[in-house]
Amino acid sequence: MYTISDVAKLLGITAHTLRYYEKEEIIAPIRNANGERVYDDANLAWLRFVMKLKQTQIPISQIREYAQLYVEGEHTTQARLSLLENHRNSVQSQIRDLTATEKVLKDKIAAYKNSINNGIGYDKITREKWR
Repeated sequence: MYTISDVAKLLGITAHTLRYYEKEEIIAPIRNANGERVYDDANLAWLRFVMKLKQTQIPISQIREYAQLYVEGEHTTQARLSLLENHRNSVQSQIRDLTATEKVLKDKIAAYKNSINNGIGYDKITREKWR
């Protein structure tokens, strides 16, 4: 069993974030005899999954929806699958957008390096090119 500070330290988040997730019904930690939050390995695994989802910019409302569906039981498996598939489609779209942006940045960086290596001002070349 882990305390709230243990979990915060293990996951690199704040105790405030954990309390927020509880308030949003994303996690339901166990309470000990003193009423203190304690977390088990299943809570930790779930929180790691939540953090991965957060890295993909999923709205907290969708994480809450997924958590509520999970708590409802096996009959929500299809709904959970659909939610994750829809989100994966969003992530794939983000990846395509980021890949295109990376290419633009790569090309711009190469042009700057080329102009520096050739002793020609990049801004001058750019102005001439766009006239």
